[in-house]
Amino acid sequence: MARPSIKQQLLRFTTSSSIHLYSKPYFYYSPSPSFSSLSNSNDSTSTPRTFSLYHQNLHLLEKCQHITHLYQIQAQLITSGLSQNLSLAGRILKLFIDLGYVDYAVFIFRYINLPDTFCVNAVIKGYGCSSVPQQAVVFYFEMLRDGFCPNGFTFSSLISSCGKKGCLELGQECHGQAFKNGVDGLLPVQNSLIHMYASCGLVEVAGKVLHEMPVRDIVSWNSIIAAHAKIGDLGIAHKLFDAMAHKNLVTWNIMIVGYLNGGNPGCGLKLFRKMVGAGVGGNDATMVTALTLCGRSARLKEGRSVHGSLVKKFMDLSLIIGTALIDMYSKCKRADVARVIFDRMRIKNLVSWNAMILGHCIHGNPEHGLSLYLKMVDKCGLEHRKIDFDKFKRRDGGRGILPDEITFVGVLCACARKGLLAEGRNYFNQMTNVFKVKPNFAHYWCMANLFASIGLMQEAMEILRNMPVEGDASSESSMWAGLLGSCRFQGDVAMGERIAKALIEEDPQNGSYYALLLNVYSVAGQWDDVARIRDIIKERGVRKLPGCSLLDLTEMVHGLKVGDKWQQGIPVISTRIRGAGSFVLSVQSVQLSNISEVMGTIVGL
Repeated sequence: MARPSIKQQLLRFTTSSSIHLYSKPYFYYSPSPSFSSLSNSNDSTSTPRTFSLYHQNLHLLEKCQHITHLYQIQAQLITSGLSQNLSLAGRILKLFIDLGYVDYAVFIFRYINLPDTFCVNAVIKGYGCSSVPQQAVVFYFEMLRDGFCPNGFTFSSLISSCGKKGCLELGQECHGQAFKNGVDGLLPVQNSLIHMYASCGLVEVAGKVLHEMPVRDIVSWNSIIAAHAKIGDLGIAHKLFDAMAHKNLVTWNIMIVGYLNGGNPGCGLKLFRKMVGAGVGGNDATMVTALTLCGRSARLKEGRSVHGSLVKKFMDLSLIIGTALIDMYSKCKRADVARVIFDRMRIKNLVSWNAMILGHCIHGNPEHGLSLYLKMVDKCGLEHRKIDFDKFKRRDGGRGILPDEITFVGVLCACARKGLLAEGRNYFNQMTNVFKVKPNFAHYWCMANLFASIGLMQEAMEILRNMPVEGDASSESSMWAGLLGSCRFQGDVAMGERIAKALIEEDPQNGSYYALLLNVYSVAGQWDDVARIRDIIKERGVRKLPGCSLLDLTEMVHGLKVGDKWQQGIPVISTRIRGAGSFVLSVQSVQLSNISEVMGTIVGL
């Protein structure tokens, strides 16, 4: 029996009377008059004077690129009585959203008497680009009750917002709405559907949408290739890539990032060389990915080649590229070169400092890393044991930067490598009591290594035995595995193995001790031992392991898990379908505190 088509499957969604949303709207607004009552009665260009003001403000809006100027234009529209002109109001909304002022744009929308479809679509798109994309769906259904008539642009933004949050149920409901309104056959809407289903893990459904499309463009193919690359199905992704007659930079970036995420930097670099040979010029994201590939595989020669190409092209070493170069040279055991790049950077933030501190502490001279840490915090008021946290809230390197948990992983690693017990204890206390950084597994692990490196095995065991366990820390654990995998102390595995086994002998049913042993083997890359311990855990019927253990092997092999920090307003790279459904790669200000997280976010981990 033939499988039902996408349209047949959607029939059950179009018959539902309402959508059940459990979150309150992000903004409340007074219901507008019915959209069916729209007329030309609000035309404000009926007199010569208003006609002149209209074109004057229209010209200003077309040239506006700064928020201050936009506020001035808005004030002029209000005083001149043109604030209700739908053409100008829609442009005002769009500009505020494009400049990142989504909250204010929604506030303005409340005061538009008769908003048209363009105004509503602008708000939906704004919500989709915000940290609460699900509110686009809430807003859509509220406007629908007021008589709003959606079009294809409505659904391309609406469905994309569902994909951003991975909300399958909402995405299917919106798919049904698109079908009901007869716009599900439009190319931008279909491209958004591919992206949404792929983001929700239904790659097969995304492929079915692609198969039923009468017309496909490069966005369609990029979306399905990205879907397969994301789940690690690089074989199919590369076949689709090879079958494409025309490729753009996004296509190349998707495949190169796919090989990086798939743990195959060799193939990624080979594809990067092929791209360069084909005359395709890379952007910042391409170069950062290439540098990350070189660093992860310790290919110094190729890393230098990428650096040289940046110099030849006179590309400005942005904050992201500069940080990527520091990371690459550090991992290739050339922390001295990384330091030269660091010192020449005009703008530095916590990410840059962490990259260089980790480079010295883990891959280079630990003493240089400790001195750089002291330089980093020397203006934080440390000598008075009191920090003005509001003063350093931006962490932009202007007057001293507050360290975070990643900084102290590097500092404690340096102490462990050099056997600096007194200094290590002092930095640990400084971390918890002065900078209010909560210690986690990585910090306790470094302290245990520090004690063991000077022969204090009992103290090392006590640290790990008394280490706090939190059930909700699993989302961060693989990040520490990625960092600790670079920390190779003397006797590292043997010491950790002895400690964990001694603890297991004391309490054979304590899952935390088995978790510790798994952590030891994981950061050392001894996957056969990981599998063996897992079998022992099953045989002995040990209760469920605590959430803070580093047990997700896939994440540990490929580095770290970025988590949801990009949803807190500080994304570095975000790939989303905008407007007509095309992919837009946007680089925003880098303010994340974790160098590994920055690299991971850029390349789409």
